[in-house]
Amino acid sequence: MASFRFKSVDRENLGETIYGALAEALIQGHLKPNDRVKIRDIAQQMETSVTPVRDAILRLVQDGAFVLKSPRDIRVRALALSEYLEIRNIRGELEGFAAAEAARQAKAADIGSLVSLVDENEKALRARDSVRAIELNQAFHFELAKVAKLPILLDVLRRLWLPMGPLISQFYDAGGRAMIDHHYPVVEAIRRGDCDAARQAIREDIFLGGKVIYDLKMTEGENTSAAQHLAG
Repeated sequence: MASFRFKSVDRENLGETIYGALAEALIQGHLKPNDRVKIRDIAQQMETSVTPVRDAILRLVQDGAFVLKSPRDIRVRALALSEYLEIRNIRGELEGFAAAEAARQAKAADIGSLVSLVDENEKALRARDSVRAIELNQAFHFELAKVAKLPILLDVLRRLWLPMGPLISQFYDAGGRAMIDHHYPVVEAIRRGDCDAARQAIREDIFLGGKVIYDLKMTEGENTSAAQHLAG
C-alpha cells in the first residue's frame, strides 16, 4: 500500500463515499494480500476524521475483504487456495452468463468500449504500467455486465472481486500475456452475437488466465483436499 494514496473525499454521504473508495482500491488491485491498512493514514489522505474511515473498514471486515488481527493491525485478506477456487468457479458461471447476455445485447458502441479497454490494456502492458493494466483488466470484466444490462449481477461481482482484486494484482505480472490474450476471443464472440462462444471465451479467460494463481498458490503448500475437489 506504500505507493498508493487515497484522494480526499466529498463530505456529502461521507460514510458511503469512504466505503466506496476503499472497495474500489481493493477491486482495482491497488491493495495486495496482507497489506496493512492504517486508519489514521487513510483519514489524513482523505482529509477526514478517523471515525468514518474506521466504520468503513469494519464494514469491509464484515464483507471479508479485510482481516482485523487486532485493533491496530488490519490487513487485506489473503485468500486460501480453496477460497480462490470457489470464487473462480462462481465467477466462471456468473461472468459466463454476463458475456452471453452481452453478446445478445451489444450495440456497436458497446463493442467499441470493449475494444478500447483491450487496446488501452495493451498500451499499459507495453509501457510496463502494471497498475493501469490491472485496472483495465477489472474494467473489462465489469463492462460485460454493463453491456448485458445486468446491474444486480454487477453488484454481486463487486462483492466477489473485493478479495479477488488484491490477489489478481499480486500475480498479474507473473501471468504475462495470459492475463489479456483471452479477452480478444471474448470481444470477437460478442461482435458476432455468438452467446455460447462468448460464455466459453470468458470462462477460458478466468480459468486459463488464472492458472498462474493456482500454480503459485499450490507452491505455498495449500494443496488441500477441498482445493483439489474445487479444482476439478
